[in-house]
Amino acid sequence: MSDPVIFTIDIHPAGDNPPDGGWASTVHRVEADAPTLRVTDLGASRGDGVFETFGVIAGHPQSVAAHLARLANSATLLELPAPNEEQWREAIRIAAATLPTEVQCGLKLVLTRGIEGTDRPTGWIVASVAGGDFAERRKGIRVVTLDRGYPSDIARRAPWLLAGAKTLSYAVNMAAQREARRRGADDAIFVSSDGYVMEAPTSTVIIRRGDVFLTPRTDIGILPGTSQLALFDFYRAAGLKAEEAVIPVAGLADADGLWLVSSVRLAAPIVQLDGATVTHDRDMTDRMNAALLARDA
Repeated sequence: MSDPVIFTIDIHPAGDNPPDGGWASTVHRVEADAPTLRVTDLGASRGDGVFETFGVIAGHPQSVAAHLARLANSATLLELPAPNEEQWREAIRIAAATLPTEVQCGLKLVLTRGIEGTDRPTGWIVASVAGGDFAERRKGIRVVTLDRGYPSDIARRAPWLLAGAKTLSYAVNMAAQREARRRGADDAIFVSSDGYVMEAPTSTVIIRRGDVFLTPRTDIGILPGTSQLALFDFYRAAGLKAEEAVIPVAGLADADGLWLVSSVRLAAPIVQLDGATVTHDRDMTDRMNAALLARDA
C-alpha cells in the first residue's frame, strides 16, 4: 500500500474571508515521514479534538456536506471554533486530487484545540488508499452486544460527556472491538444500560422489519450516521420506509436483517449476533452498497 498523503491546514474559523492567495494557500502538503505534529498538541496529549473519515470513490469525496455538518456539530459540542466550510472544502478537493481513481480511497479530517496555551486550533487531512478487499460486504460479520455503561438519556442529563460528538478520544471504541474479537466476533453493538440499541464503535446500526428500515435515534447519545442518511434516501426512493426509533435490545433478535454501515466499509451485513445466526438478504446488501458507492459528493 502506498504511503498516505498528509496536508496541514492553517485554520480559519467560520466567517473569515480567504487570504490573498485563496484557501488553497492555507493547505500545505508534507512528507509522510516528516515531523508534523507537536507532542504538546492537545489532540495528541488529551484527545481534545474532532475528526471525520469518509470515502473517496473514483476521485470523488462522498457525502461531503453531511461530513462537514457533523464536523461542525462536534466542534460546537467541544466548544471549538466553528470550521470554515469553504476552507475545508478546498482542502478536501486538494487532498482528494492526490488519490488514485481506480481503487477505493479515504480522507480523514482532524481539528484539534491546538498546542496547549496558544489558543490556536490545529487541522490536518490524511489521504490514503483503503486497505483490503472489504470481504465483509459479501461474507458478513459476527457481532456481539456490549454494555455502553450509561443510559439512553445520557446526552440530556450529562452533556459534558460529549455523547454524539465524534471526538479523537476513541480508546473506548477500540477497546470494545478488541473485546468483540476476544469473544470470537468481528465487531460490537453498544447497548445502553437501560436496554436500548445504540451504535457500533465505528459504524451505525440499521435494522430491517419487513419493508421498514430503522436506525436508533441520535438523541440517545450517538452520532448521526452519514452513510445511514444516504441509505435512508435510497430506501425512500425505492418505495421503502425508513425511520429513526428507540429500539429495545430485543428488537435485534427478531429483525429481518441487520447491518453495520460506515463511510469506508460501507454496508456490512450481520450474519451472527451473540452467537445466533441472523438472516442475510444478499440482494439488499448489494443494492445498499451500490447506492453508497454511487452517491454524489
